[in-house]
Amino acid sequence: MKKLYLFGCLFIAVSFCTSCIDSKIDNTEVKLVTAEEMQSILELEDVQLVDVRTPKEFDEIRIANSQNIDFKSPTFDEDITKLDKNKPVILYCKSGRRSAKCAKKLKDAGFEKIYDLDGGISKWKHSDKLKIEVKS
Repeated sequence: MKKLYLFGCLFIAVSFCTSCIDSKIDNTEVKLVTAEEMQSILELEDVQLVDVRTPKEFDEIRIANSQNIDFKSPTFDEDITKLDKNKPVILYCKSGRRSAKCAKKLKDAGFEKIYDLDGGISKWKHSDKLKIEVKS
């Protein structure tokens, strides 16, 4: 009886320890950033800057050196596979709603470092912190 009790306790302890080891921890966090923080990240890291608005919106006004991947496009899921999952990604849209949804998709796809411009380009288009290109 004593051996059965010890075996049971040992079994429970081993099960508990191995279940903790096997559980996958997701360290990916989407970080909201200000225009100033975004500019610092762009200067310090090799970053993929992605505008998730429509091509029409992108043509009218955009942050310099950004690429356009339309969140509403039927090929969006395929388009994001062209990005490097190991390089940081900064997302932005008009107000922050689409980029937040996109950030979740990138996180689910296994991207390691995701930043989202707080408030989108609308909040920061008059800021001197970002280099904005406007169609003339």
